[in-house]
Amino acid sequence: MLHIRDASQFMVGPDAGGRQSSEEALLRAMFAARKSVFVDLLKWDVPVLAGRYEVDQFDNPGAQYLILADRDGAHLASARLLPTVHPHILGSFYTCLCEQAPPQGPDIFEITRFCLDRRLRASERRQARDSLICALVDHALGHDLREYVAIAELNWLSQILAFGWECHPLGLPQMIDGRMLGAISIHIDAATPDRLAEAGIRPCRSLRIAALPGA
Repeated sequence: MLHIRDASQFMVGPDAGGRQSSEEALLRAMFAARKSVFVDLLKWDVPVLAGRYEVDQFDNPGAQYLILADRDGAHLASARLLPTVHPHILGSFYTCLCEQAPPQGPDIFEITRFCLDRRLRASERRQARDSLICALVDHALGHDLREYVAIAELNWLSQILAFGWECHPLGLPQMIDGRMLGAISIHIDAATPDRLAEAGIRPCRSLRIAALPGA
C-alpha cells in the first residue's frame, strides 16, 4: 500500500518505480479528476496544486482513498474517507447541518470528494457510481466500520437516500454559500450489500478498486 506523508510534496515529487509508481499514478489521476469536477465544473473555491490537482488540508496522512480504475489503470471514480476522531469536514465546518453533535468515533468515517470522472458516458457513470458505492460498503465491512457520515447537495442527497442502505438525515438541509446542503448518516452492517442489490446497486466485476491509506 502507498503511504502519503505530505500530499503537496508527493504531487510534485518524482515517480518511483514498480508498484509504488502505479499507485502514485492512480492518486495523481484522482486529484486531477477532482480538479476537473469540483473546480472546473462545479466552481468550488478550493485549493489547486500546480494548476492541475485539487488537494486540500484533509489530504493528509489520516485520509484513505478508494479509487475505481479500468483494466488499463485509468481513473473512473473515487472517494476520500476521513476518520471522524480527527479533524474532518462535517465536524470542522458544517456542524450547523446536525441537530445534535456530529457522529464521531473510531468506527465512523466521513465520505468526501465522491468523484465520477467527467469523461464517462451516462451508462458508464451509473456503472462506476454503483461500483464505488459497493466498494465503500465492502471497505466498511472489511475494516469494522459501522457508520459513514457525509455532506451533499440536495439533488445528490435524494439519490443517496434511495440507494437502499440504512440512511437518515442528521438535520434539516440549509442554504450555505449558495448551495442547499444536508448531512447524513449511513449505517453499515452485514445486510447492507443485499439492501443495495435489492435497490439495483451492484458492482461491475471488470472494474478494479484500489484502497490507498495514508501513513
